[in-house]
Amino acid sequence: MQTLREIHSRQRRALYPLLALFVLGWGFTEWKTVFAGLILGSLFGLYNFWLLVRRSERFNLSIENGKRSVSLGTALRFASGIAAAAIATSMPEQFDLIGTVSGFGLPYVILLVDRIIYHVRHEQGR
Repeated sequence: MQTLREIHSRQRRALYPLLALFVLGWGFTEWKTVFAGLILGSLFGLYNFWLLVRRSERFNLSIENGKRSVSLGTALRFASGIAAAAIATSMPEQFDLIGTVSGFGLPYVILLVDRIIYHVRHEQGR
């Protein structure tokens, strides 16, 4: 079984080439706002997943030490989603809102695909 940190590392390795493609799309196409929105949303989505990993590790550590854990993890993830949407709506000439929302969900789509591939490979290995 993989740890959440290993999953996050695999997700980053999958998302960085996509971000590079988005940068190329931003630089060489006329759809600059769409690609800028995809970049913005993907970065905020990756930040959200990193927050989840960090909070999960802190929670596990506090359980091991027998302490109670107080966290604002969900509130911070909601706030970062709102911040990404606020940036996109406040600067519509720079960022496309639909691209931003799509980019925000992209790390979770990559996570889903990675988990499916992981489980299919491990089922074949049995």
